[in-house]
Parts: sequence; structure tokens; C-alpha cells
Amino acid sequence: MTPIDLHCHSTISDGMKPPREVVRMAHARGCQLFALTDHDDTRGLADAEDEARQLGMPFINGVEISVSWGKHTLHIVGLGFDRNNPELLAGLESVRAGRWQRAEHMAAELEKKAKIAGVLEGAQTYAANPEMISRAHFARYLVEIGRCKDMKSVFKQYLVRGKPGYVDHEWARLHDAVDWIRGAGGVAVLAHPARYELGNETLRVLLVEFKRMGGEAIEVLSGCHNIGETARFGRIAVEYGYLASAGTDYHATGEGAREPGLNGDLPMDCEPVWTRWLAQL
Repeated sequence: MTPIDLHCHSTISDGMKPPREVVRMAHARGCQLFALTDHDDTRGLADAEDEARQLGMPFINGVEISVSWGKHTLHIVGLGFDRNNPELLAGLESVRAGRWQRAEHMAAELEKKAKIAGVLEGAQTYAANPEMISRAHFARYLVEIGRCKDMKSVFKQYLVRGKPGYVDHEWARLHDAVDWIRGAGGVAVLAHPARYELGNETLRVLLVEFKRMGGEAIEVLSGCHNIGETARFGRIAVEYGYLASAGTDYHATGEGAREPGLNGDLPMDCEPVWTRWLAQL
């Protein structure tokens, strides 16, 4: 097993546990290198790093940036950057600025098309950081009131393209996200590529563009990937010359992804992204 987790979330974005607790969970599972990667926000990193230091667990800064690429929404993980870099912080603030407006629109659509009232107020009860209100917070509330049995069902029935609560939104541009990460000294990683359900040609174009922009890695191991997808993206990483990353994409216990701190094994031919940091930690 790979005791490394470079993709986890806390209450700073759409996770259910505060940064220090997520760190403790990863450490309890023997994690040897950890990154907290909240969506579009770095304000949990100081607490996470402090907790990891006290536990003696190596830690690197992380963030997951929401990106619009054509008609697709992608997530780009940044790893090992200077979290005080002003350009990165300004960029993340600009991405967060549109979340509240999207949430209001989502709630209005759910009331109009699905006759579900009060969803925004319900979602807020799950959002410890109001700036980061997200589809996950909406989904948890809809499970709570019995509209669906679990988070996966909520997304499928209400929150994906073509469903009542889906709202198009313009996030950061791909090249901007990569520039922010690289400008802060970090590595840009394409998160959970199997989730995007891209056709082969579209995926090829993305991988070529991402590489040209300065992207250096893709997540091969992910809580969102099954065994076949891990093998496929391991081959793709080698073919396109990408480093391979690993992350559980943990948000909350019982919501599908693995618990923080432990992944399966990378395919043998992959070069791990964490070789960038292990020697200096």
C-alpha cells in the first residue's frame, strides 16, 4: 500500500471534519506524506501543518482549484507551493467570489423545477466556511430531508448537467490555475481524471494542453478511481510523460471515498510526484 495522501478536504471547503482532525486521521493510518487540498482556499493549511508537525508526519501545502475548460469543469490540484504567494491568493479569492451567486441560483432552480424550498438555508447548515458553499453541502441537506438515500443519488438526480439543480458556472481558466500554482513554486496536478468522462480525443487534447501549460502530474491513484481506471491512467501518465500522484479525495466518512491517509499501489512504471519532496522532508 502507498502511505501517501495528496488530496483531502476539510471544513474549510466541503469536507466534514476540521483540518487538524483530518491530519490526525491520516497519521493514524500510517500516512508518510500528507497534503490538505481544500477547494479554492488555503486557510486550513496553517492548522494542518502545525498538527502534522506535532505528530511528526511530513506535510506539504495543497489546494484544489476549480477550472473551466471549454464546456468541462476540471479540478487542478496544486502541491508544494508557497501558501503566502500573493498572485495565488488573489486568484483563489477570485474563484471563491462566484460561489455564493451560484448557490443562490441552484436553490432557485431546485425550488422552481423540483418544488424543493429552503435548500440554500439547509445547505448553509453544512457549510462551516460560507464562502465555499458547494454542491456537496446541497447534497448533504437533500439526503437529510429524505429526497435521496445518499450523496451519489443526489448528484445523479439533481445536481449534474441536465438535472434541476445544475447551474453552469465559469471558474478559473486552466492556464491561469497552472500559472498561479507554478508561480508559487508548486506542481500542478490533474485531479481524478476518470471523473470527467472525456472521450479519448478530448482527453488527448487536454493532456497535451495541460502539459504545454506547465502541468506536471496526473492523479493515478484516487478515491474516485477503480482498479481499471488506475491502471489506465498509470499507462497514460507514462505515455505522456507525467508524474503520478495519489490521493483519497476524502470529504467525509461514509460518502464513498477511502478514509484519509492510505491508498493502493501505483502501477510499477509510474514515477511518483512525491519524489519532489521526500528528500527534503
